[in-house]
Amino acid sequence: MSISYKVIPRKNPQDFTAAEKYYATVTHNGSIDFESLAEIISNQCTVTETDCIAVLTVLEQNIIRELKEGRIVRLGKLGNFQVGLSSKGFETPAEVTANAITKSRILFRPAKKMKELLNTLNYRKVS
Repeated sequence: MSISYKVIPRKNPQDFTAAEKYYATVTHNGSIDFESLAEIISNQCTVTETDCIAVLTVLEQNIIRELKEGRIVRLGKLGNFQVGLSSKGFETPAEVTANAITKSRILFRPAKKMKELLNTLNYRKVS
């Protein structure tokens, strides 16, 4: 197995007059949806596909609920989810209010085994 990539030109966002440089970017090999993932899981254990869908659905709902509460969701050997944010900067702490928040995002921090996967990948250039 290998990860396919292609070469694309990009401008320097800090200097649009600079010459383009070329970078590698992943070409994705499709995707897998919730139901297909549940089917694969059910074929690898004694749990039915319907049960897998139910568990994955409840997992998703609980991750969302816990993130809304500001908690870090630790999923063992998979990794952690948490909410991150960006804000405007001010001279004093009193000036920083919720209106200073400019962006929020969900952060995923992979566990050690997931990170180690990156060291085992093979790459193949495509046109």
